[in-house]
Amino acid sequence: MSRIAWITGAGGLIGNYAVSVAPLAAPGWKVIGLSRDTLDLTDFPAVAAAFDRDRPSLILHCAALSRSPACEADPALARLQNVEVTRRLCSLAKDLPLLFFSTDLVFDGREGNYSEEAVPHPLSVYAETKAAAERVVLENSRHFVLRTSLNGGVSPTADRGFNEQMLLGWRRGHPMKLFTDEFRSPIPAEFTARAAWEIALRGSPGIYHVAGRERLSRWQIGELLAARCPELNPQIQPGSLKEYQGAPRPPDTSLDCSKAQRILPFPLPGLAEWLTRNPNVPF
Repeated sequence: MSRIAWITGAGGLIGNYAVSVAPLAAPGWKVIGLSRDTLDLTDFPAVAAAFDRDRPSLILHCAALSRSPACEADPALARLQNVEVTRRLCSLAKDLPLLFFSTDLVFDGREGNYSEEAVPHPLSVYAETKAAAERVVLENSRHFVLRTSLNGGVSPTADRGFNEQMLLGWRRGHPMKLFTDEFRSPIPAEFTARAAWEIALRGSPGIYHVAGRERLSRWQIGELLAARCPELNPQIQPGSLKEYQGAPRPPDTSLDCSKAQRILPFPLPGLAEWLTRNPNVPF
């Protein structure tokens, strides 16, 4: 009988890729992708009933309220979806592996190149809820935290990847000011999903960083994507984080991924090199 894996957030970017790569990344596993349409994770009795029915042997928990403006607008909802849902899943999965997707934004960005041992210092509501959920997850010695950065690719709703959000803006003729002094480690979501399976099935529980191996500014990322789709007449201009008036943004949350890389059978790519090698792959 096949072992069953739950993947929450299957309607999102990383969750969708985690489902699609499963046949190669986790042969012999039966994957059940959970989305908002199939199961409301905030309906805890319904989640418990589904867990009793399916009896999963592994949970990859990708679901989250991940849009920072939505979290800032409703911190209670952010805590419910990002912390309390995670707490409930961890309780159900107390005797089996659970891998929780977190974010580089748990760091304040003053240093960059963060290792797993670095102490989180979140600046936003979204980051605070992710850091709180990490603590919940790590109470169980069988559970994993996977921190990642900007993920790109093709999502079911065509608006979840950072690349998709840029493309939508350009199609609407929106000019974009992109910071030259805010740095991330962008990565194609397919690699994040493949790494998650490898870590969950073959790694030791704990924290792992999985992101692209290039440290790129928002401006550099925009230049790479603009060059890829000149037909959209992309309008970008450089700006500075110092000019930003919204919620605090960390300037450099680049990640050191050497721990994960030691156990992965493939190299984590940099965005620029991946785009060059895959000119015809939708992105």
